[in-house]
Amino acid sequence: MASGFRNSDDDSLMESVHATHRQPLLRFLLGLTRNERPAAEDLLQETMLRAWRHLASLPREEENARKWLFTIARRVTIDAARSRQARPAEVSLVEADQVSSVDSADGALALHDLTTAFHRLSGEHRAVLQELHLRGASIKEAARRLGVPAGTVKSRAHYAMRTLRDAVNPAVQG
Repeated sequence: MASGFRNSDDDSLMESVHATHRQPLLRFLLGLTRNERPAAEDLLQETMLRAWRHLASLPREEENARKWLFTIARRVTIDAARSRQARPAEVSLVEADQVSSVDSADGALALHDLTTAFHRLSGEHRAVLQELHLRGASIKEAARRLGVPAGTVKSRAHYAMRTLRDAVNPAVQG
């Protein structure tokens, strides 16, 4: 089967694989994610995507197909865990508001202004900043998670960061 070219038989096979194995895979992934349903569903989606990409390797016997899918799911979970470990820990701006010691009064005021400005941003702008700067997502990942085009993510990030910079240092506006 040529990569990139799919036919209706492939579509039917993938629909059947999904219908047959979705629930057992989801239960398995819920166990691996400590019952974090959104994480398990993301891993299930990635598992099915990898299976679809390698559909020609799918064993035809149902039991072997299930074992193959569970192996993919386990590897997807390991890849996701490694990816999270490679990124810095996530910290919300709300936690930044609770910092007990700031080096100077100016720093404390800047932190207050930043937190206030962040909370005044639109929900869409806050979501983009959280994806890009707190979760460490790429533009493409953020676009996928938020369900918007990459250009929209870039634009929202630009305007949100400009708003935050202006709030912290209003003398540099322009």
